[in-house]
Amino acid sequence: MPDWLDHPGVARTTQQFSLAPPAGGSELPLTTPPIAVYSGEFWTAKQRQAARLHEISYRACFKPQLPAFFIERLSKPGDTIYDPFSGRGTTAIEAALLGRQVVDNDINPLSAILTRPRLELPDLEEVKARLEKIPLKATVPDSPDLSMFYQRDTMGEIIALRNYLRRRHKTGHEDAVDRWIRMVATNRLTGHSKGFFSVYTLPPNQATSPANQRKINEKLGQQPAYRDTHAIILHKSRQLQRNLTPAQRANLHAAALTARCLNTPAQRTAKIAAASVQLTVTSPPFLDVVQYAQDNWLRCWFNGLDAEEIGKHITMSKTIEDWRTQMGTVFAELWRITHRGGHVAFEVGEVRKGKIRLEEHVVPLGIAAGFACEVVLINQQAFTKTANIWGVGNNTLGTNSNRIVVFKK
Repeated sequence: MPDWLDHPGVARTTQQFSLAPPAGGSELPLTTPPIAVYSGEFWTAKQRQAARLHEISYRACFKPQLPAFFIERLSKPGDTIYDPFSGRGTTAIEAALLGRQVVDNDINPLSAILTRPRLELPDLEEVKARLEKIPLKATVPDSPDLSMFYQRDTMGEIIALRNYLRRRHKTGHEDAVDRWIRMVATNRLTGHSKGFFSVYTLPPNQATSPANQRKINEKLGQQPAYRDTHAIILHKSRQLQRNLTPAQRANLHAAALTARCLNTPAQRTAKIAAASVQLTVTSPPFLDVVQYAQDNWLRCWFNGLDAEEIGKHITMSKTIEDWRTQMGTVFAELWRITHRGGHVAFEVGEVRKGKIRLEEHVVPLGIAAGFACEVVLINQQAFTKTANIWGVGNNTLGTNSNRIVVFKK
């Protein structure tokens, strides 16, 4: 067992993984030497034990305890931590809280909108004062028709807020307070409680279509009620910052000074210097499971983004062969930017009802790029609602675990 993985109550097995046969050589595939596979509960399933700053909904995100486990063991304060598929920025935020430097990347521009403001962390009194200056009323346009989600006065406030943020951005006056308000408002657009701007709808990590929302309203016999958008933004702001310690706040502000939130393909990150990253912790897009653009169409509208265009550039492979090709080029880039002695923790899962275990494909890809596969770690926990992201209805149909392949350069 590697020193960093010294953990009570783990089970150890070994597994060999198939490699591609040599060109023009034997018909039999090569296999790796036996690779250690460790199973156990390495971190808690209790989301609330993490900083509340992480409580920004995004489809298919992992718990902050996952990156924390590797950041604490495979890096030291001041090291650079990276995530090429950043999503809501879980790795970046957790790395900053732990005193590391941050580089993250996602082809979806919503990622930076949700991540950077939580590094900058404006004072709550500044947020309150800024909200008081933003108009509460604006003319509601005929298109898009969002009356199935929002009461008319609420919609007027949303339009006024959207106009204000767009104007501040276009004129170059947008600051950390504006970015924070944008981030929180983006997260509060739709949900299933009075803490959101909308009538009761799907969970906040996905937006249903207007037609489907009409059906939900009819089924539940509901009409959108007025929501005080400014009060909701301020309340959520207080929640996000509630349990931060002075040391964590200082770490966030320090990380924000050098943080880079990139918006490029993970295969081509020229802005990241060679051998500059100590640790990558990431979870890539899986096989044709989550439709990112479809889920985020309303968030994109609020932020003036083209959801359909973004969707064209997001890796969403339909076959394992295409997925391997995409991830192979990602691993080549990770090899370039990783410091000698640095690590990559690559979280994958059981998809298609457990018939495909992606670690069996990831191990050969990392080795082909030049990494050594150190261990495969399986964090096993009681089944949680998170697994429903993958269409899993019970323990027998998919994963109630995190499967992480750890590589070393």
